[in-house]
Amino acid sequence: MIRVLVVEDDPVVAEAHRVYVERVEGFAVAGVAHTGAEALRVCEREPLDLVLLDFYLPDTHGLVVCRALRAANSQVDVIAVTSARDLAVVKAAVALGIVQYLLKPFTFASLRDKLERYRQFRQSVGYAADQADVDRALATLRAPAVQVLPKGMSEPTLNAVTAALAARPEGLSAGATAAATGVARVTARRYLEYLADNGLAKRVPRYGQVGRPEVWYTSVPQDPR
Repeated sequence: MIRVLVVEDDPVVAEAHRVYVERVEGFAVAGVAHTGAEALRVCEREPLDLVLLDFYLPDTHGLVVCRALRAANSQVDVIAVTSARDLAVVKAAVALGIVQYLLKPFTFASLRDKLERYRQFRQSVGYAADQADVDRALATLRAPAVQVLPKGMSEPTLNAVTAALAARPEGLSAGATAAATGVARVTARRYLEYLADNGLAKRVPRYGQVGRPEVWYTSVPQDPR
């Protein structure tokens, strides 16, 4: 089992990341930290394999946390989970040995892909008989992820449904989404369910006077940093 520390200052986002990690086979969350200082303390006392590290923390920057870990001879691996798009930051992250870099906002599928590639890399690490073995191990870790929508779904329609949902903070039903985007109700529901399954929307039951509650969907705010 790969033991993971989630480092994220926003409690709601941190909980979402914790749930995501727990959904991936072979991974377990050993702790959640909301500051850099707390993250370092947990790393000192807990046997950890991996840190999911936000860079914009209230007391320091994630790169400072990484430097402190390396200065303490910590061998824990780090996956950056951040909105930092500055290539200088990315370069510094690589220099500090960060094994993956995941930009916010992201879907569950994106994080799952990173974690599964990391797990494959760990499993491949051992004795390298030749250069080909080394190349294969690194390719497992660095190979680009390709996000493929389920069969029958299209990127333009997904973007339209996402935009309609974001424009209505109070939420939308499948029927209202269909009316806003011009697609069939069953199609709207399929895209809404896809967003909910990937953590980009939330299901909210609305109770009427009779019958079962209608499911509405609200957009999940993403960390803009």
